[in-house]
Amino acid sequence: MALYRAFATVGAMTIWSRILGFIRDVMIAAVLGAGPVADAFFVAFRVPNLFRRLFAEGAFDAAFVPLFAKRFHGDEGEAAARAFAEQALAVLTLILVVFTLLGEFIMPWLMLLLAPGFAADPPKLALAVLLARIALPFLLCMSLVALYSGVLNALGRFAVAAFAPSLLNVVLIAVLVVLIAIGDVEQSTAAVALAWGIAASGVLQVIVVAIAAAKSKMRLSFRLPRFDADMRRLLVLAAPGFIAGGMNQLTVVLNTIIASLQDRVVSWFYYADRLFQLPLGVIGVAVGVVLLPELSRRLRSGDHAAAMDSENRSLETALLLTLPAAVALFVAANPIVRVLFERGAFSAIDAQATAAMLAALAPGLPAFVLIKVFHPGFFAREDTRTPMIYAGIGMTANVMLALLLFVVLGAVGIAIATTISGWLQAVLLAATLRERDEFALDATFKRRFPGILAASLVMGAVVWALAYGMSPWFEPANGLLVQVASLLLLVGGGLGVYAGTAAALGAFDAKSLMNRLGGA
Repeated sequence: MALYRAFATVGAMTIWSRILGFIRDVMIAAVLGAGPVADAFFVAFRVPNLFRRLFAEGAFDAAFVPLFAKRFHGDEGEAAARAFAEQALAVLTLILVVFTLLGEFIMPWLMLLLAPGFAADPPKLALAVLLARIALPFLLCMSLVALYSGVLNALGRFAVAAFAPSLLNVVLIAVLVVLIAIGDVEQSTAAVALAWGIAASGVLQVIVVAIAAAKSKMRLSFRLPRFDADMRRLLVLAAPGFIAGGMNQLTVVLNTIIASLQDRVVSWFYYADRLFQLPLGVIGVAVGVVLLPELSRRLRSGDHAAAMDSENRSLETALLLTLPAAVALFVAANPIVRVLFERGAFSAIDAQATAAMLAALAPGLPAFVLIKVFHPGFFAREDTRTPMIYAGIGMTANVMLALLLFVVLGAVGIAIATTISGWLQAVLLAATLRERDEFALDATFKRRFPGILAASLVMGAVVWALAYGMSPWFEPANGLLVQVASLLLLVGGGLGVYAGTAAALGAFDAKSLMNRLGGA
């Protein structure tokens, strides 16, 4: 199936981008350090990223892809789909140009809102405002990239759209290489160069996806924007996504506020969440990106059986990868955190607390991936309101539970609240799809899932035993090389046990899967 190959393509590109992002962060730390210039840069970079999550990620695709696919795969045909995309491009550009100009004007006040502590340091505030103003056009570019990526995804061209985000890291790494080669560059000058790199990377990404769209016979021309019935429908569908995105960002802020009630908890939760987000970003994003256009196409052609099969295979693939990852993060949280972070100012107490929060987050990993799997079932049917409502319920539950459990259990209560709220949303989404007869587990899933679950538990037991027996090897006194080698051995052993057990229990057909990934 092309579905499996698409999952692998998007997942591989996401991993590539994450690796480049890690290299970028290491190099930024070497150039900017952790002083006031670094503070100004990171807060400035947060501005376009914050609004990108609201405007460009998820919300727009959820509204645009089904409407575009309806025209492209329906009776109206390619010309109508292109006209719709061009009009959406014009309207989106107009809105974002106005928003960007407004942002440039109010940036000093916006910066004080995001970083009120900078008011006590006028030079830092001025630098942060300058950097944010330089980087803000990145938001406009990312919104255009989101549109072109939606077009490419709807056409089944996933590779370029998935690759484009990594260009941000490529450009910034190139800038950092030049800065390091020059040497003796003032940190403020280096920060300005990086801000220009952010803006330039946005332009480069637009060029790359626009060329890819043109090669797919979907060259888009600019036209005068018109807020006609099609555009009003697009905005109506996108609005709940923007609101839900705002709720997600508000949840992060509120969790941070609660965490700040106790010293060091913010840092512990940050590091645990970074590890939690890695499999979620790779698996969840890949499934969500691929499944939405696939479902939209199947539903527009009236092939509801194929749509149901796509949902089941997506759920099956997501759990095949997510369940073992969740179990591994739960049982091996301590060695993972110790090897990656326990050095320098990051003490053994910090490692232990961070590992506890990671272990509390781990059971929620399948839930948040399931949310990514179930969302396309609503979006493809032009229902963005229901997921928004459930996101609001999840946010409310998260904040209330975080407050309660923080008082009762301490720092780990915040992570437990996140896990519970994730499962609440996933159950609500699944139950609603089932009630509407828009999703039901098929015989293949029911046959394979017990094997996935059993293999994950067997792997968990083996990894726990290995981690216990190898615990002296994870001590910082052994040196980083021994620690990393030990962790790789632990991970490799777990992967081997899981793959062998899952194949033996019929959780997947290894030969068939390899043929599908290879396009055979």
